[in-house]
Amino acid sequence: MGFQQGLSGLNSSSKSLEVIGNNVANANTYGAKSSRAEFADMYAASLGGSGTNKVGIGVRVAAVAQQFTQGNLTTTSNPLDIAINGDGFFMVQRWDPVNGTENLQAAGERLYSRNGQFKVDSSGYIVNNEGHKVLSNDSNPIKLNLTGGAAQATTRITADLNLNATDGTDNPFDATQYPPVSGTFSFATTQTLYDGSGEAVPMEYYFRKSNVDQWEVYSAVGGSYLNAGNPAFTVDFDPSTSLPTQITDSAGTTSSGVGLASVALPTIPADGTRSAISGVTVDFSSITQYAGSSTINELTQTGYPKGDFSSFQIDSNGAVLVRYTNGVTEVGGQLGLARFTNSQGLQPVGGNEWKDTSASGAPLVDKPGSGRFGLLQGGALEESNVDLTGELVNMIVAQRAYQANAQTIKTEDQVLQTLVNLR
Repeated sequence: MGFQQGLSGLNSSSKSLEVIGNNVANANTYGAKSSRAEFADMYAASLGGSGTNKVGIGVRVAAVAQQFTQGNLTTTSNPLDIAINGDGFFMVQRWDPVNGTENLQAAGERLYSRNGQFKVDSSGYIVNNEGHKVLSNDSNPIKLNLTGGAAQATTRITADLNLNATDGTDNPFDATQYPPVSGTFSFATTQTLYDGSGEAVPMEYYFRKSNVDQWEVYSAVGGSYLNAGNPAFTVDFDPSTSLPTQITDSAGTTSSGVGLASVALPTIPADGTRSAISGVTVDFSSITQYAGSSTINELTQTGYPKGDFSSFQIDSNGAVLVRYTNGVTEVGGQLGLARFTNSQGLQPVGGNEWKDTSASGAPLVDKPGSGRFGLLQGGALEESNVDLTGELVNMIVAQRAYQANAQTIKTEDQVLQTLVNLR
């Protein structure tokens, strides 16, 4: 007769209550995963013996198994809050400066997390609450460009417009007059281009109907006409289709067909702080000549000024989109995910992080949304997958089991006392 069974039951029930208590404590921890105590019975081994009437010697905790089921997603107003919807873990790691420089090197083992509560540190790196840097799919820290986007000179213009087919022929254009004399053009519009430093350069277009189904386009910058006051473009239309048949540029080069999408603009000369703008092509493939008012459907260009950092977000496939005040959006990095053959083999290290082990297998790394990897949701967090109601019920069951095992020990004590009192 012994107390082994009851004592092992007390220990196991106590361990189960510890696991349940940890689950309850982390019910509001984002990215936390619940665990459960798993038990196994115990039997004493006898040398050279066998039998079917063995009485067990108690119970032991065989494992504390993590449950990597999906938690609910809750939305937030922070674009740096990121939730994984599906399989995968964020990769994080400690990186330290090299000899006091801005260069970094890995200074710790790579860890994995489901908690997407990220921040941006003073150097522009995305980090978690432990100060570990979030890694890209090529296992390098992700750094945002917080200094702003560079300027870009205009290299291409797209002009989608209609010129009124019912307009009469205009008077000859007088390039000695600025602004041009009324009656020498039928339609005018303005567009802002940018030089290499990002300085805005307003350019004016004056459309003169020079003949039936023919238009001349004059351009002016800063009060001076381009191409020495001669037409920058001459557009000929097919009256049966109202579409352009050919366009002649300032150099006398004629374009037709696919060439209508790449007509050369005259060079805009440098002036004061403005640098020269050259090599610009204009896409006139969508210009038309229908009866009706002359209108601009689209007039765009590819240049922009220097921009300051405005905001960023991370899309569902992990691309870090950085927005600047000049309206430009750049891909500032690519978030990576890791998954494992056996996630339950990961070892928790605290701080909502795990590390891989031989039981988990080596990490498989790729972009979110690739293959079996889950997608990301910005402005959201994954809640703990702890079922609080279920844990409270489990707590009652574990408490009853503890009481029952204590009663077993009490009964054993009474039996032993009875034997001691025999005379």
